[in-house]
Amino acid sequence: MKAMVSERPAQSEKKVRGRAMPAKAIMVLCMLSFFFGLLFSGSMWVTPLQKREEAANNALIDPKLSLITNRFGEGDQRDIIGEVTKTHQAIQSLDKTISALEMELAVARTSQTATSSSSLDGSLSTNKVLKKAFVVIGINTAFSSKKRRESVRETWLPRGSKLKRLEQEKGIVIRFVIGHSATPGGVLDRAIDAEDTETKDFLRLDHVEGYHELSMKTKIYFSTVVAIWDADFYVKVDDDVHVNLGMLITTLARYRAKPRVYIGCMKSGPVLSQKGARYHEPEFWKFGEEGNRYFRHATGQIYAISKDLAAYISINAPILHRYANEDVSLGSWFIGLDVEHVNDKSMCCGTPPDCEWKTQAGNVCIASFDWSCSGICKSVERMKDVHNSCGEGDGAIWNVLT
Repeated sequence: MKAMVSERPAQSEKKVRGRAMPAKAIMVLCMLSFFFGLLFSGSMWVTPLQKREEAANNALIDPKLSLITNRFGEGDQRDIIGEVTKTHQAIQSLDKTISALEMELAVARTSQTATSSSSLDGSLSTNKVLKKAFVVIGINTAFSSKKRRESVRETWLPRGSKLKRLEQEKGIVIRFVIGHSATPGGVLDRAIDAEDTETKDFLRLDHVEGYHELSMKTKIYFSTVVAIWDADFYVKVDDDVHVNLGMLITTLARYRAKPRVYIGCMKSGPVLSQKGARYHEPEFWKFGEEGNRYFRHATGQIYAISKDLAAYISINAPILHRYANEDVSLGSWFIGLDVEHVNDKSMCCGTPPDCEWKTQAGNVCIASFDWSCSGICKSVERMKDVHNSCGEGDGAIWNVLT
């Protein structure tokens, strides 16, 4: 009996051990319980918290919405978007105004600097007043170009008393612009001094003449003229180009009220990387891949800039980069500025028959030259013929309003 009794607990104990769950099942069960716990706690506690936060945000937003609704009215289509647009336009207008004021301040500083600068004889001039003018026209010339200068004086440039009268009555200043030789006071410089004594139509620059120094000469030219004349416009033209002064002045007058104007025959020529090419660009790599073109800029035969741009050049002259080509250099100086580029094709008419046909049709050109020569080919011999065929008439300049 005892044996039988003692065997029963052992059997029941074996049965209990046989029903034990595997360890993997226990782990899975624990993980499921953990995830269900997260879901339960999230639905019970996180969601109410989010609801309270949303309620708080709505409490802050609702008053603003009600203010906007009260201001614009429900159903008003010109509500917030219209106000934002107006604000954006006002900011743009204010930005342009600030830019214009900064440029005017720069012009004033330039004038003040010129007022306190040294005079030509070396004495300090403390009460120098800039001469008022409508436009200063600088005719770029060289020591070897005396015959070209004579051809210009015999055609479109008034001489002697007429030149002085043009300056006094119309505010139109015209000068041949030239620097000095590598040996100042030498034969070349004395020849220019003698010519100027007779014609009184030169502006001498503190610059050593040289074809490859045209970019520097241009920079010095504008820096010089803004320190002498307070003009609305400053023009640069080559001495082998025919100009109708009346048309030029009439065109400039249309832009008198506009700030930062850059007028010329705009082009975008190829960047020439080949050494030996006529307009080779040593810094061609700055303009991207081979075959790229320059940015838009006025062709160098003739162009005009307004007062504030000339002042900008004068103020920033030490840090303005110079490229090999003068017209490219000028155009690069205005990149990044709020400048109006005026592309006027009448400033780059061809010589007869092109300018002649346009004159006969009533579309008188401002300037005429041959693209193939970057000026009038054989200008000494042909300037008079171009003037007779394409000129506006000697009296036209005296009838313009400045």
